Amino acid sequence: MSKSGTKKCGHYSGIGGQAVLEGVMMKNREEYAVSVRRPDGGIETKKEKYEGVWGGKKITKLPFIRGVFSFLDSMVLGMQTLTWSAGFYEDEEAEETKADAALDKITKGNAEKLLMGLTVAFSVVLAVAIFIALPFGISLLFQNFVRNASLLAILEGLVRLVIFLIYVAAIASMKDIRRVYQYHGAEHKCINCVEHGRELTVKNVMKSSRFHKRCGTSFLLFVVLISILLFMFIRVGNPFLRLGLRILLIPVVAGISYEVLRLAGRTDNALINLISRPGLWLQRLTTREPDESMVEVAIASVEAVFDWKAYLKEEFGYEFDEEAEGSPS
Repeated sequence: MSKSGTKKCGHYSGIGGQAVLEGVMMKNREEYAVSVRRPDGGIETKKEKYEGVWGGKKITKLPFIRGVFSFLDSMVLGMQTLTWSAGFYEDEEAEETKADAALDKITKGNAEKLLMGLTVAFSVVLAVAIFIALPFGISLLFQNFVRNASLLAILEGLVRLVIFLIYVAAIASMKDIRRVYQYHGAEHKCINCVEHGRELTVKNVMKSSRFHKRCGTSFLLFVVLISILLFMFIRVGNPFLRLGLRILLIPVVAGISYEVLRLAGRTDNALINLISRPGLWLQRLTTREPDESMVEVAIASVEAVFDWKAYLKEEFGYEFDEEAEGSPS
């Protein structure tokens, strides 16, 4: 491989993904691929198209609105890919129950989609209860001592931040989650590898960072921090109305957070790097260093949806020789 031009750092590739059970999902535009390490040691890869729950309508592409649709799509696709990966490790002797058969008949074969939709809806409701309603309720206990509405909103935000950090730390401490977080690290390392102009090999990926500014962990932290600022402007006396307005503003908070995260993934300057730093720190909990076998799975997922050689040629000026496979220095 020959190289021309000056090597740059932190280019935007457009690919992203998530960890699944014993594997990695990577998405590039409308295409996604899931690669899983099977129990027999082989790698299974599934590649499909996913245009989103709303079919890629124009409204889903608008700034400050696209973040809401992107978040919901990531939840739905995440559930689908996680369920597919778990299928490799389910009990082979498990049989369909009468309840499963009846539900499948009632929904005309759409039982899985219905259950997935209910799961996503329940997850959203639970998140609102834990991260919006609970901190608000706790803050009301201090309203007789804190008369200033802005200070009370800041106190509520700090409670929300503490709950979020405890939640992340508790999940990270689970033994069974460790391998998932190792695959999460493998996903980040693959993206960092190509975005920093390195050939996508196991050796180069292992040397890359497991932290990335466009991580979903950073997005959730942005949601928490931006909600603190936004909720300070809600000046309503009735507590039930204040809570209702907070819930109604969730899409606004998510939309702003997505735009900040998107800017962070495309920009490399001192201010953006400073804003991104707390999210990168938090990724020390939500990612772990993978082993080489995990990296192999992540590379298989990337290569199924992304032509990294063409990307390196276009962004960094590399020319790949057919007979030689070298690594850029």
